[in-house]
Amino acid sequence: MKPTMALEEYKRKRRFEETPEPPPKVETKAGNRFVVQKHDATRLHYDFRLEMEGVLKSWAVPKGPSLDPADKRLAMHVEDHPVSYFDFEGNIPENNYGAGTVIVWDVGTWQPLSPTMVNGKYVPGTEKDAAVMLAKGDLKFRLNGKRLKGDFALVKMRGRRPGSKGNEWLMIKKHDDHVVEGYEIEGIEESVLSGRTLEAVAGDAGSAEWKSRPTGRGKLKAAWLADAVAKLDKKKKNKTTTGDTEKHGGKAAKESSVSSVPSVVQTSRSGAVKGPMPTKIHPMLAESVDEPFDGPDWLFEIKWDGYRAIAFIENGKVRLVSRNQNDLTPRYPELRDLARFIKAKNAILDGEVVALDDEGRASFSLMQQRTGFRPGGRRATANADVPVLYYAFDLLYLDGYDWRRVPLEERKRKLSSLVVPGDVAHYSDHYEEHGKALFDMARQKGLEGIVAKKRASRYEERRSREWLKIKIRHRLEAVIGGYTEPEGTRAHFGSLVLGLYDKKGHLIHVGQVGSGFDQKSLDEIWKVLKKLETKKNPFFGEVEALRKTFWLKPSLVAEIEFAEWTGGTSEGSGPKLRAPVFLGLRDDKDPSECVLEDKT
Repeated sequence: MKPTMALEEYKRKRRFEETPEPPPKVETKAGNRFVVQKHDATRLHYDFRLEMEGVLKSWAVPKGPSLDPADKRLAMHVEDHPVSYFDFEGNIPENNYGAGTVIVWDVGTWQPLSPTMVNGKYVPGTEKDAAVMLAKGDLKFRLNGKRLKGDFALVKMRGRRPGSKGNEWLMIKKHDDHVVEGYEIEGIEESVLSGRTLEAVAGDAGSAEWKSRPTGRGKLKAAWLADAVAKLDKKKKNKTTTGDTEKHGGKAAKESSVSSVPSVVQTSRSGAVKGPMPTKIHPMLAESVDEPFDGPDWLFEIKWDGYRAIAFIENGKVRLVSRNQNDLTPRYPELRDLARFIKAKNAILDGEVVALDDEGRASFSLMQQRTGFRPGGRRATANADVPVLYYAFDLLYLDGYDWRRVPLEERKRKLSSLVVPGDVAHYSDHYEEHGKALFDMARQKGLEGIVAKKRASRYEERRSREWLKIKIRHRLEAVIGGYTEPEGTRAHFGSLVLGLYDKKGHLIHVGQVGSGFDQKSLDEIWKVLKKLETKKNPFFGEVEALRKTFWLKPSLVAEIEFAEWTGGTSEGSGPKLRAPVFLGLRDDKDPSECVLEDKT
């Protein structure tokens, strides 16, 4: 990469008139330092940076580096940073890329190791060795830091993970005299430069460009979410009058807006009933509607695309239960700390377990990686390096009182005062009146959709029209390359096997569609399919289907509606359509026009 281009991505992502981060500048002299910065941004992580080629080559390490070779830490290769970033500590203001607090967790020097071992040991290499190894995706190096010492490797993952951008590496400690088995990074909190913790820097008005943070709700760390809040608040302020305020619930309604949640919230607790803590909760479910709407009687929320979970917090212990009453607690060990982020002794919360991408958006593909779910219903090895957090959106019980009969607006107002934002917990804000604007923002940002809830609704353990979900759907044309055998009373076929052509002309499997047919369409399509049957599999790579598959000549095109893309699982297996619905055949489209675009 040309020196003038090395920091273009760093420059593009930042507004230097607002952020205290140093401006982009490529150094002309070589250096051999490294730095690890602890960064409380969209989610807590560690940034590992090597001084190289006049910049800091950078990787975001969610769980932080380890001195235990058994820990293979996921490391996301991110944009180069200027060398002047080496000793940066402070607060990046909200609404800016990477908003949050930064401290310097470790510093020291590094040297490349020769890719060729001598007598079974790694020996120092050259800058040229480092450049070659970095390009090949297998960089070996030795660290001499205050906390990190010894030999390490950064190895690029060759298989594209579902939902990935191809920037996943693994940071691995090599076996040497500096190994610490069972290494725990969590207890090492202070900066090696200032001795301060993240919390101290976050609350220090002397830190660079310090700005106070909102209280009573989760920090809006994702820039897209903060921008949406600002736009919706502005729209509301332009429209609201004294009469509107009275119409929409007066002072109480105003206080519940996303821009003005107080740090300490008083509530009338109207409808709360004193009683023992319930042991079982069946989540309240929303009815589906097709179109977004506005309305003063409604609160609108982002639909977080993860796994619904009721959180039972009792005397510091946490139990997570799915909508089907399965115990999720062992699956997400980091969420056992949830009680520390809820200001209550005993509580029941409703919310969503989500995995966020690097822009703070809930990613169902990342959740599949975390849980080990594979398209087609099979299981793979769960990836514990994909962090999750809990977005709480409702309060059902609190310290001796059942809140399910309290109006939603009051429940959420109280909940906002209980959640202490951190690595594992966030409060899910609501937005008043402007459902259409929130839906448009969700569509632009590639989210699953929004949820509309009656502000006066009580919590009902069933599906109810008091809550409505509006999903965002997508369309494409796909090639029909096969069909599966029918199941039960279904006639002719179970589902159509779909594919798209990659850049090499290979037909890549992208899923099956079994919804959207009536008996008439089943009969009509079956007559066409029978004429195209062949014994040759037209797909390249693996076809993941639970039922027996019959192949077709790839000459038919179907129009498909779907929710989102999820990931492939092996070489030749493309991303998969989530919740596809068959809309019809397209005789105006040539199969060669159905092309697999980059979905990451």
